[in-house]
Amino acid sequence: MRGFRWPPPPDGGPRTWGPGPGAPRTGRPALPEPETELVTTPHGVRLERLVTGAGEPVTVFAHGLGNGIATTRPFGSAVTGRRIFFQFRGHGRSDSPPGLWTYLDLARDLRAIADLGGANRAFGASLGAGALCRLLAESPERFDKLVFFLPAVLDTPRGEVARARLTDLLDAVADGDASALADVVSLELPPSVRNTPAGWAYLRQRLDQLLRDGLAPGLASLPEQAPLRDAKALAGVTAPALVIGCAGDDLHPASVAEQLAAALPHATLHVYDRPGVLWTERADLRERISTFLNG
Repeated sequence: MRGFRWPPPPDGGPRTWGPGPGAPRTGRPALPEPETELVTTPHGVRLERLVTGAGEPVTVFAHGLGNGIATTRPFGSAVTGRRIFFQFRGHGRSDSPPGLWTYLDLARDLRAIADLGGANRAFGASLGAGALCRLLAESPERFDKLVFFLPAVLDTPRGEVARARLTDLLDAVADGDASALADVVSLELPPSVRNTPAGWAYLRQRLDQLLRDGLAPGLASLPEQAPLRDAKALAGVTAPALVIGCAGDDLHPASVAEQLAAALPHATLHVYDRPGVLWTERADLRERISTFLNG
């Protein structure tokens, strides 16, 4: 039986318990992280930002909880124009103001980065999708095009399984426990990938980033919250939207994607039939997002 181990083999593995051939131990080293900058927002919170590409249109990319610039960059790889990636408060080098935070705080971060960069399109993944919904409830005509990837919550707080997963992630980061953190992060991978060179490389990159930068305590209350009181608050959104969900994802129920698409007046919904789409449907996902935003 091939089991998960931490720490990983020095060469990226995989290794197995007991006799048996191992898989090829190839795998390219991770690319160096690009140089980012800290920008001061009008609400006084400095946020880490990376700008790539040039010209129009300008798209801002908002990441999920415990993720950041590195994990959102692939979504924009085929998107034309200027692309703005950033880290929400409590992530990476961004500030961590005292106290617990709400989706309104995240919406302010997203709005500030979009305004400072002149973004007219927006992409939100998971937590970032929630922040984008909160922003749109206040300013429904702010963007010309919208993409929501794996929205996790809309007007009802997350379920018990999702809350437990996110609490485990925050606790492991706070404790600096690499083994416990690896157990949590490995759940982001499809089972078929977890003991492969690509899976180990992903784990290494995620753990290096999380253990280096940490996650702020102010994030702890977010799993108990919803960005909106009522999904009807999105009825005034004028922009065409692409909503992407997938079946079988405990953190991002397909029902939330369906509810969001129904709440947006001009939405197209696509639901993949299994989780782990970044691994199993990467090319299709890249083309789907870029075709929508570039069209």
